[in-house]
Amino acid sequence: MTVHSSSSQPLKILFLAAECAPFFKVGGLADVVGSLPQALRQLGHEVRVMLPRYRPINGQHYGLKRIADTIDVPTGTTFRTTEVVKSNYTGVPTYFIWDERFFGRNQVYGQPDEAMAFVFFCRAAIEFLRAIDWTPDIIHCHDWHTGCALMYLDLRCKRDPRLRSIARVFTIHNLVYQGTSGDALFRFAGLGEYPKHITGEQPGTANWMARGIAHADVINTVSPTYAAEILTPEVGAGLDTLLRSRRGRVSGILNGIDRDEWNPSTDPALAARFDSQSIKRRATNKKAVQEQLGLKRKPRLPLIGMVTRLVEQKGFDIILAAAERLMERDMQLVVLGSGEPHYEAALQELHDRYPGRVGIEYNFNDPLARLIYGGSDLFLMPSQFEPGGLGQMIAMRYGSLPLVRATGGLADTVTDAGRASKHGNGFSFKPYLPQALIGAVDRALKVYAQPERWIDLQQRAMAADFSWSQSAEQYVALYRKALVVHTK
Repeated sequence: MTVHSSSSQPLKILFLAAECAPFFKVGGLADVVGSLPQALRQLGHEVRVMLPRYRPINGQHYGLKRIADTIDVPTGTTFRTTEVVKSNYTGVPTYFIWDERFFGRNQVYGQPDEAMAFVFFCRAAIEFLRAIDWTPDIIHCHDWHTGCALMYLDLRCKRDPRLRSIARVFTIHNLVYQGTSGDALFRFAGLGEYPKHITGEQPGTANWMARGIAHADVINTVSPTYAAEILTPEVGAGLDTLLRSRRGRVSGILNGIDRDEWNPSTDPALAARFDSQSIKRRATNKKAVQEQLGLKRKPRLPLIGMVTRLVEQKGFDIILAAAERLMERDMQLVVLGSGEPHYEAALQELHDRYPGRVGIEYNFNDPLARLIYGGSDLFLMPSQFEPGGLGQMIAMRYGSLPLVRATGGLADTVTDAGRASKHGNGFSFKPYLPQALIGAVDRALKVYAQPERWIDLQQRAMAADFSWSQSAEQYVALYRKALVVHTK
């Protein structure tokens, strides 16, 4: 049954993704795939999710149960029998493709055969749809890991009355990661003849991000500004020409956060819980951060926090170039994260040069991350590019004012209070230069020296609504658009 864009009838939606909170999380993709289906269900739509079944997922904790029948997944000229397990732990029916060969491992990303593993996942998802008595109106695929599913539906399912009716939505969470592999995987995917190469796909290769873009009915990304940026050579990561050719189908919808999950008035990781009316209690969290990371316990000293991956994208080149001049200011810096060794070494050198003023922890520590959100005065995100960003939203929710480079989702969510005092909720700068970062820090410190104005700004930031409710409505409109496009 075709659902038109003006229809109010509930939709059936299948999410296909590499990760989903709380089952398995590496980054922000998992937060989106975990939260958006919940928001869509609250709007009355029927949503299911399908993921790989990774070894670290605790089957007993999440109540995983085998579905009775196995499925035979074509793998080139042969078949591979695999199982599907299901969980209702979150209230959203979640299916897991369980195959030890491809997903019986602790670390998935970065493995030599990861492209083959996700091609297998996509083909298994399609065979599962053939086998069950449920057909979605929409298949919502996320990032390059799911590009094969859209390609197969577009090129090989036109004679299947059930599968050909499914409209195809593709969300780009980060265009840089494209899943390029050898084109032998086209045959492994059961596509028979090698398909014609598309713009942005080099001869002899398969670019699974490009395939997702080329074979979707509509394409979106996780902020309006990033949707415009990826059409340019500077941010398009070699796929800008392909994206411009589909410009009319590209849009941006800002990510949201789960306000129950991220709530400073109930968060057990905080040393002191608080809300916008008890904001002075944040000082206890600041003291706890200072103690845990070996900083001098000075309550009025501005504390800048970062919770991030230590990679070039996150702005560490300009941070390190500006570090010595920043340390001339009377302030402290804490960084939680891990990543490229040369950034870890440079931060360690900074820590050693400024004892009691720079605190570093090189791993992911969720309780400490929450404490930094709840205790830092400023939250630093000077990214080269940032498709959506969740850190700045969480920071505002916890009363830590974001200091960001105006790019992607950061530009869409942060207004500079040093320039727009009545509407500001943080601080921002545009040029990717150390002096621009220093200028933004100076504007922030000038406001910080005015305690009443600072508290007003914190309360404004905490009042910002970055919940999924508004974004979910926009996704419903996108799904209805996809259905109309699909029938043309």
